[in-house]
Amino acid sequence: MLLAILSAFLGGVILNLMPCVFPIISLKAFGLVGNGGDPRRLRWEGAAFFAGTLLAMLLLAGTLILLRAGGQAVGWGFQLQSPVVVALLVLVMIAAALNLSGLFEVGIGLQRAGQELDGRDGLAGAALTGALAVVVATPCAGPFMAGALGYALVQPPLAALAVFAALATGVAAPFTLLSFIPALARRLPRPGAWMVTLKQLLAFPMLGAAAWLLWVLAQQTGPAGLALMLGCAVALGLVCWLYGIAQRRGMSGKPARGVTLAAATGLAAIGAAIALPGGALTAGKPAEMATAAPAELHPVAWSPERVAKARAAGRPVFVDFSAAWCLTCQVNEKAVLSTDAFKAAIARSGATYMVADSTNYDPAIEQAMTALGRTGLPLYLVYPARGGAPVVLPQLLAMKDVAAALDAASRRKA
Repeated sequence: MLLAILSAFLGGVILNLMPCVFPIISLKAFGLVGNGGDPRRLRWEGAAFFAGTLLAMLLLAGTLILLRAGGQAVGWGFQLQSPVVVALLVLVMIAAALNLSGLFEVGIGLQRAGQELDGRDGLAGAALTGALAVVVATPCAGPFMAGALGYALVQPPLAALAVFAALATGVAAPFTLLSFIPALARRLPRPGAWMVTLKQLLAFPMLGAAAWLLWVLAQQTGPAGLALMLGCAVALGLVCWLYGIAQRRGMSGKPARGVTLAAATGLAAIGAAIALPGGALTAGKPAEMATAAPAELHPVAWSPERVAKARAAGRPVFVDFSAAWCLTCQVNEKAVLSTDAFKAAIARSGATYMVADSTNYDPAIEQAMTALGRTGLPLYLVYPARGGAPVVLPQLLAMKDVAAALDAASRRKA
């Protein structure tokens, strides 16, 4: 238990360096700089960020535990298997980028009210930033996390929640510590005109995150879902522009009711387009996008029956458990699985290359991972020919490890 908690904490700290979390962390960094090194405000915002991170993690983990207790085969990152959730995250990222660009401002009224309450404004924003960091961190199952999360999901609920709480603590730790250590806070630069440029610059990581999520959505739904989201993105830009006009009119004392009504109508139309049953986002994944593996390797879709059939024929099996929303999976594919060395190792060993694609929810894949004590992606297995337990490869693949496992599996005739 102690090892699982420590591993989860270290995995959470490392998540801060992952590209899926960086755009959100950049928002928190900007917020800390905006405080100008005021120790009291820094402590409040650090505590709010930690609370938002912890609460979101416990809610997500609690939902996961309840679903599994109810017989649902789901794993870490399960919410990104829903195209609707991915679509909503796309719009959140785009709205955040437009806000950072200055098209509109968020929570002006709340900020004024907060300033009247002893300068504690920004706490809600810090908490929401922590919550969003947790939501977008789930595709990244980095070092130390796989074993810890696999352990957590076979434990009683309280023990499992303790491991997930340690993961949230690791995610929040760097900025929370920065907020509570005065010596570090004093090194933050003072607010100034340069912050406007920095704020606008930080819009681009958010747009990059939105572009990645759009690509994930295209893998899940095909061209129809992508076309719908591009239309929603344009409509959202119009809504944010109208909202910005209403804000500026309100601050200058001019009536803005008509503009506000138009913005609210546009936002409602976007929500209806995403939530409408039977729409492009609920149509399912097109058959031609069944795997993300290189076509020239001739991979086959994974199934337990196909694994058993290949092994009965005396062939080792390499299984790639991955998903389009798993960034580590995409890195491994480019660095190892699409290289000539990998193709040569597959050919030399006579192995069958299978892909278990979790881009969309597949209960058979989730059940197979649970049976192996794993819940996070990526997962790479090498089954020896004609018997024996599979070899589990590291989540960060190295070609030498893959080649050695395939060569050993081809020689084993147990």
